[in-house]
Amino acid sequence: MSSSTEKKTAPEPPKVSNFLRQIIDHDLAAGTYATRRWAGTPGDAAHHAAGQPDPAKIRTRFPPEPNGYLHIGHAKSICINFGLARDYGGVCHLRFDDTNPEKEDTEYVNSIIDSVKWLGFDWNGSPDAAPYQASDYFGFMYRAAEYLIEAGRAYVDEQTPEQMRANRGDFGKPGVDSPFRARTPAENLARFREMRDGAHEDGSMVLRAKIAMDSPNINMRDPAIYRIRRATHHNTGDTWCIYPMYTFAHPIEDALEQITHSICTLEFEDQRPFYDWLMERLIEGGLLSAPPPKQYEFARLNLTYVITSKRKLAQLVYDHKVQGWDDPRMPTIVGLRRRGYTPESLQLFAERIGVTKSDSWIDYSTLEGCLRETLDGNAPRAMAVLDPIKLVIENWDEVMGVGKGAGEDGSVLDDCTAPVHPHHPELGKRQFKMGKEVWIERSDYEEVPSKGFFRLFPGNKVRLKYGHVIECLGATKNEAGEKTAIRASLIPDTKSGTPGSDSVKVKGVITWVGVNDGVQAEVRLYDRLFTDAQPDAGGKDFIESLNPNSLKVITAFVEPSLATCSADDKFQFERHGYFVADRVDHAAGKLVFNLAVGLKDSWGK
Repeated sequence: MSSSTEKKTAPEPPKVSNFLRQIIDHDLAAGTYATRRWAGTPGDAAHHAAGQPDPAKIRTRFPPEPNGYLHIGHAKSICINFGLARDYGGVCHLRFDDTNPEKEDTEYVNSIIDSVKWLGFDWNGSPDAAPYQASDYFGFMYRAAEYLIEAGRAYVDEQTPEQMRANRGDFGKPGVDSPFRARTPAENLARFREMRDGAHEDGSMVLRAKIAMDSPNINMRDPAIYRIRRATHHNTGDTWCIYPMYTFAHPIEDALEQITHSICTLEFEDQRPFYDWLMERLIEGGLLSAPPPKQYEFARLNLTYVITSKRKLAQLVYDHKVQGWDDPRMPTIVGLRRRGYTPESLQLFAERIGVTKSDSWIDYSTLEGCLRETLDGNAPRAMAVLDPIKLVIENWDEVMGVGKGAGEDGSVLDDCTAPVHPHHPELGKRQFKMGKEVWIERSDYEEVPSKGFFRLFPGNKVRLKYGHVIECLGATKNEAGEKTAIRASLIPDTKSGTPGSDSVKVKGVITWVGVNDGVQAEVRLYDRLFTDAQPDAGGKDFIESLNPNSLKVITAFVEPSLATCSADDKFQFERHGYFVADRVDHAAGKLVFNLAVGLKDSWGK
């Protein structure tokens, strides 16, 4: 049984404007980037000058560092950057900012590629294009660094890290010039080449941009742009023992790729002056072409009951608080995917929360609501009993017959049907059988009914959904007084869909699974990982607010239509919520379903 339905094409709603769209609209109207040329691949000013007018109206980029698994915050950034490029006839680049060799790994590279594809995007102008890599630009970055040295805009500093930190000053005190700041360009160039050639120890010196040690923006007080770091790089191996700092590398990467709108989160706002400064210097030297890319910042995602720090997520994994990066309780894209989230739900979430320049908290229920909304119209229905107790229909043989059926005891098994999806009749029917014994939810019986309880209690009649009306006779109990089965009698001529089936009026309808053809399944009931809405805010120890009930594993019974479903298939278990066949552990003969989201928001209620 497949969990997908054919989607009907509908006109897309108009895109909601935001400050990024307003900026792009203005730039397009003003022709800000109309003179750009594109040589087909990233390159310097001369490279692009030989190319054609850029066919892309805008160029954006998603530049993750391959040092971990992407999370829900990255999903927002992916949807923003790729979505804007799509909507404006542009191109979004996927680029790995792999300038830190000690923390990066091809495992993360492959995971990022898979996540972006799964979210529904391709990059660099072609579905088959390879992602760009910052490390492929190391040669140009070194050339740019030498240019800055020769132009008197950079110098090699041999202070210790402690001395540099002390001399940097603070918000109330200007910095102090390094004693090495007055070196000549020739001296600095020779020293920098010694760094490149491995003549000095790691951490013994750095290359710094020469700007202004009294700048009110501390990030402009001669920031470091190159450091010595002997580490094998996953792409360039041991070619380099010096590596550019991120703040130096990132603007250059954007410029080589002819990015127009470099969109990042607010923590990079203070770095924008250096971004602009570097662009101006390298355009002055003829290394990069004008107009340069411009950086714009938006508020990062703050989602309640979630942490997005890579370090803290890694702690959860390595301390075995969760079962891996793809644990369905994790906010990683691989975890959300395994939980049952769809690309459509994450794209809807990104669109719904919008883009702003001010930080705010988004309630987790908004994310869950987007998943419900996208699954409701597509997920096939199925019946499942999660806390099973046997219901025995004592007069089944008398009413339906015995000795002529397919039940193990010779009783009749009655064929029942239900729509695969109530709003898609073209998907057909699912089939299952009712017999003398069926599984029902333990909570569907009460000895003494509470107010408003219309399900099973002695003397009450209910309909077994898609089947017959029964009257409850009570419960069978063991010596300890525990219920072991529920007893009922069948009301003749009340089968759903048959003449006269509504002659007996009932207020209660309950779901069930036949004992004869029901299939046993492992069901994993997931809840929020933390009990605190802001588990790591204000320096709190997020481990202390881990939810001890975030996972409950139960044995359930599901209708036979699910016996052949595939991993990643998604369903609505009627009455319970939306579930997905686990993409790792689910297999033929071993059904494993994860709770994706309930039918309604019940957190804290």
